[in-house]
Amino acid sequence: MRGGSDRLQAAGQESAAGRMRTYRYPKSSKNSEESGEKTMSRVYNFSAGPAVLPEEVLKEAAEEMLDYKGTGMSVMEMSHRSKAFETIINEAEADLRELMNIPDNYKVLFLQGGAHLQFSMVPMNLMKNRVADYIITGQWAKKAWKEAQKYGKANAIASSEDKVFSYIPDCSDLPVSEDADYVYICENNTIYGTKFKTLPNTKGKTLVADVSSCFLSEPVDVTKYGLIYGGVQKNIGPAGVVIVIIREDLITEDVLPGTPTMCQYKTHADAKSLYNTPPCYGIYICGKVFKWLKAKGGLEAMKEINEKKAKILYDFLDQSSLFKGTVVKEDRSLMNVPFVTGDADLDALFVKEAAAAGFVNLKGHRTVGGMRASIYNAMPIEGVEKLVEFMKAFEEAHQA
Repeated sequence: MRGGSDRLQAAGQESAAGRMRTYRYPKSSKNSEESGEKTMSRVYNFSAGPAVLPEEVLKEAAEEMLDYKGTGMSVMEMSHRSKAFETIINEAEADLRELMNIPDNYKVLFLQGGAHLQFSMVPMNLMKNRVADYIITGQWAKKAWKEAQKYGKANAIASSEDKVFSYIPDCSDLPVSEDADYVYICENNTIYGTKFKTLPNTKGKTLVADVSSCFLSEPVDVTKYGLIYGGVQKNIGPAGVVIVIIREDLITEDVLPGTPTMCQYKTHADAKSLYNTPPCYGIYICGKVFKWLKAKGGLEAMKEINEKKAKILYDFLDQSSLFKGTVVKEDRSLMNVPFVTGDADLDALFVKEAAAAGFVNLKGHRTVGGMRASIYNAMPIEGVEKLVEFMKAFEEAHQA
């Protein structure tokens, strides 16, 4: 390795300093009337989830924390049966329907249990013939497939595991089972950084998709799916909410024997997501993010922004002599960008020095190592630009 650590340190200090924000808070003390100011810094958070949220949303939520619109209480404190919360959840659903152009014959459910519970709920509710086909393109699809095997015959009809899930297999003419109740995909693979650019040919079978890490990142034709679901903690809100968008004909009482009441889509559809106490505050934040997206111009505008951000990072990776992307170009995700140096020790050093410079949560998933930059909707373009500047400085300092 050659010199350049001074330049790297200077670049890191400049990047971190450029991210500093000053927020003013009163000192809280029952025994003191003093007021003062404390400062905190906002880093560039590249976490895969829970992940970065729009600062505008966080500031609004902070302003409403103690008194939501004159109710005299926080949303955290209010009853889910109150008029105030009824307005919150109804507006959230209406805004989501508008953003995604969700047809009237689809229900929107705000549930709990994360994507992992959907690994079970999907077969419990949809596996009428006890047969389903799965396309294995990453760890989460594989986990969903293994979970479905508890309820019937779950077939793996395509997989990219042979090349460490670095590509999306050809899904134009799959051996779809004649009696399959559905075909299942994880549309964007958070860990490996791949994305279905073309939906699989399901040969008339219902398509079920986990969209957790690409939710609301670009326009979607909902009518091509029977069921779409996603944990919101990656691209929409705080951890604790999963949104299910399901076609009405799939919501029936004909579920697998022994399916718990709480695991039946009909339970929640009939109760308008209020069968039990929902994750109220999470839904409230999701609603604010939906309004933020509408103000940005909707999903078409968001796709353009996301393509610009991804291009900045991918273009650098393609010309870098130190960093390399790990996904075939045609299947690259706009949201999750994994990369490596080829040296595990150098990867670790990069993650450490990047964090010190204000670029946090860049460590790759524990199952694959390397680095991963998750550049969700709320990540500003300047965050990606400054990350690339830092990567260039790191490369110059550590190139052999």
